[in-house]
Amino acid sequence: MIRAAWDRLRLFNIGELLAHRGRSLMSLSVMAVSAALLVAVLSISGSVTGSVHKLTSALGGRAQLEITGITDAGFEQSLLPVIAATPGVETAVPMVRAQLGSGADRALLIGADTGIAALGGDLAGPMTSKVVKLLSTPNGVLVGAAMGHAEGDTFPLGSGTVTVAAVLDAKTSDQLNSGHIVAAPLPLAQKLTDRAGRIDSVQIIPAPGADVETLRKDLTAAVDGRAVVADPSLRTAQAGGAIQIVRYSTLMSSAAALIVSAFLIYNAMSMAVAQRRPMLSMLRAIGGKRGPMVRDLLVEAAVLGLLGGAVGAALGMFMGGFAIDKLPAAIMQSVEARTEYMVPWYAIPVAITACLAASVIASAVAARQVYKVEPIEALTPVGVGSADTASPLLRVVAITSGTALAFASVYLAETDLGRISLAAISTSLAASVLICFAATGPLVRATAAIARVFGAPGALGSTTLERAPRRVWATAMTVLIGVAATVAVGGASSNLVDSATAGFDDLESTDIFVSPSAMEQFPTGPLLPADLGARIAQLPGVEEAVPAQMAFATLGSGRIMLQGYATDHPDVDIRDVDPAWLPRLTDGTGVVVSRDVARSLDVGPGSTVRLPTPTGVREVEVVGVIPYLSVIAGVIVMDLNQLRAWYQRPGETLLAVEVAPGADIPAVMDEIRAISPPDMHVDTGRDAVVAISSGVRQGSALSTAILWIVVLVSTVALLNTLMLSVLERRRELGVLRAMGTIRRFLLRSVLAEAAGIGIVGATLGLIVGTIVQYLATVAIGHAMTIDIVYRPSPLILVYGAAALILAMLGSIPPAVRAARMPIVSALAVD
Repeated sequence: MIRAAWDRLRLFNIGELLAHRGRSLMSLSVMAVSAALLVAVLSISGSVTGSVHKLTSALGGRAQLEITGITDAGFEQSLLPVIAATPGVETAVPMVRAQLGSGADRALLIGADTGIAALGGDLAGPMTSKVVKLLSTPNGVLVGAAMGHAEGDTFPLGSGTVTVAAVLDAKTSDQLNSGHIVAAPLPLAQKLTDRAGRIDSVQIIPAPGADVETLRKDLTAAVDGRAVVADPSLRTAQAGGAIQIVRYSTLMSSAAALIVSAFLIYNAMSMAVAQRRPMLSMLRAIGGKRGPMVRDLLVEAAVLGLLGGAVGAALGMFMGGFAIDKLPAAIMQSVEARTEYMVPWYAIPVAITACLAASVIASAVAARQVYKVEPIEALTPVGVGSADTASPLLRVVAITSGTALAFASVYLAETDLGRISLAAISTSLAASVLICFAATGPLVRATAAIARVFGAPGALGSTTLERAPRRVWATAMTVLIGVAATVAVGGASSNLVDSATAGFDDLESTDIFVSPSAMEQFPTGPLLPADLGARIAQLPGVEEAVPAQMAFATLGSGRIMLQGYATDHPDVDIRDVDPAWLPRLTDGTGVVVSRDVARSLDVGPGSTVRLPTPTGVREVEVVGVIPYLSVIAGVIVMDLNQLRAWYQRPGETLLAVEVAPGADIPAVMDEIRAISPPDMHVDTGRDAVVAISSGVRQGSALSTAILWIVVLVSTVALLNTLMLSVLERRRELGVLRAMGTIRRFLLRSVLAEAAGIGIVGATLGLIVGTIVQYLATVAIGHAMTIDIVYRPSPLILVYGAAALILAMLGSIPPAVRAARMPIVSALAVD
């Protein structure tokens, strides 16, 4: 039986794939593109989280718990004896972990004592074996191979100068921040980072037999809110949260490509069933059963999906490596580890499985036609048999399901569900496809009417369209999805950039900003030199220099950004913060939180929130909830003095400099640069707005690029479908040619057919895209906790026209094929 099934599959299915190489190759190509996009998108997020996990594992070794600082300022080293004395702790290894430098020069400084040997991590061996060199070399450090230093070299680091005692070997360097690492004895690391008596992390190795959950609770009680007790995987989870918005948006765009590919497979299988009706009729006549025939078709589709997924997975690995370098700097700055491109283990299986499932499901819908084909009906032309028409029940189910999904989309978009609201984009597109299926009749008549506008050739094309309603519907949907997804997500992204830029427009009123980081990043550190603000304020032409500070902090299992402002300053103006709230911030009894923080903590105005800080838990009232562009983390706004005192971060990370009337701003900026450290960034308020808006655009650029790939996939789908239509009508076209029909007539006929499908699909895509753009704008506003103004852009007409042009370009090869088809070979078709 197995051999008979294999022979049947090899003869009737695999043989057909090989016989129709063009159709098979195009189906493989669109599936490959879909798989490539999925692998690339999954590799982007996997690289970020994987790099953090790799570094955490390399440093933590045997540690099962980690106590970390709430902010990058760490916590008092005096907690170490309390931690080590907690019952169930076998070893407590203190560490300093600090990022130094920026951009390509960013490196991680690790400080540890001799207790690191107990961890058994990748750094434990070198620090133990090189301890004599480290201690005998003045300010001696170990450096990774990527740092570019040789043994004996001296270079500035942090607030001092260090000497290379030894260089880590290539294998060890690869495991530790891709070799961008400096390891030093704990006291030296504290000195270099100006953290005397402070540490960032304590790695915990439980005693044999100790219950880890009980130990976690005991350690939490011991630190009393002054530090965070968590699994080492907390850092990985926080890195995943930072990349979440990019992952969601790119995954949705990739899913659109997969849906378009599924429609192509549906069309291909529908045409395959129609093309094989004589063969199916013969098999039925000699006793063949429908079940095995359908299963063979599904296996055939599975082969296409499997091969396409495998080819695309290889391509996706290269695409992901290119895309990882395009991530916004603001996102990457929040991740401790340097991002190393890596394809996660699940990326390729997920992509291949998705392609396999899409192929099989799409072909299963098409293969249902086999059950409707009777032996006598199988010899009728395509479009005449009942297999090409949808039952009234199926249309009712489609309109009911589509309407339900449409209402669900509105609910998801309008209800503030955070990033879950983004699902409204996918459900609304699915709703439009189902509703269009229920309206297949009017849709086909519209495409036929447009084709007839092109005269006699169009009349022939319209007849072809009317004979294959499901093919027309499926092909129009590929165009619709490509146009609608591009209009909706592209328009919503444009609205986001416009609203975000408008939200930061108030920064333009500030003459000069001074920060240790570029303005497209958040100024979260390091702290500015202690006297820099005072020295800038004394410069000629400077009226005042107002300090502010930002810092990432852990709150629960998530991450937030603290923003401290001089709320007692008479001219302070904090975006979206009501001036009436400022006295509560100044006296330290209140804070303002962003919408996502309020949602995650389930608090609102008047609620009390408990903030863990290095000085203990602080209970304050939420005096207001504000919208804020929460790309990476939510925001808590407080008074600068409270942030400094509670979180033990004296100083500021940002200076807003106001120039005296009549002073020359460029000249003042030159004076500021002259007295500032060389790596300091001095920018105008206008430069800050431009940098921030460009960062937001960069964040949406990946998903927009993927959407244009979807449009190209739609073009290939239309090309393939029309090519199948031409091949299916070879005998008909041959008869027309034999009767004297000129080639130009046949070419114009196929072009008219493509114009009908393209215009209807693009028009519906513009309508659906405009509606979905509104839902996407609202949903993205909830996801990023910012008020986004919906503005339909005239560019949607450009999107529609571009998609239509691409669709028409896709129709040229099959039109030329139809015109050039030899009469003899066309009439020789079985």
